[in-house]
Amino acid sequence: MRLDKFLKVSRLIKRRTLAKEVADQGRISINGSQAKASSTVAVGDKLEIRFGQKLVTVEVTSLKETVRKEEAEMLYKIINEEKIEQ
Repeated sequence: MRLDKFLKVSRLIKRRTLAKEVADQGRISINGSQAKASSTVAVGDKLEIRFGQKLVTVEVTSLKETVRKEEAEMLYKIINEEKIEQ
């Protein structure tokens, strides 16, 4: 599954266009390497996403094309959340 679609379906980022912009700015990495919006996400991958002053690390646990809002958090597991000093 494409990175931008996974971020939207999992509701880590609300809109796919926003997920594409964040990826194109270089603020997302998959397993330690820089990711583009079109990068492929697989189960077991670790994503690092920078949201402003926060760095969130999640592990992909499941891939589905569509999920209900209540089930979205089952697609990933948060490993780490930390504030970034700038």
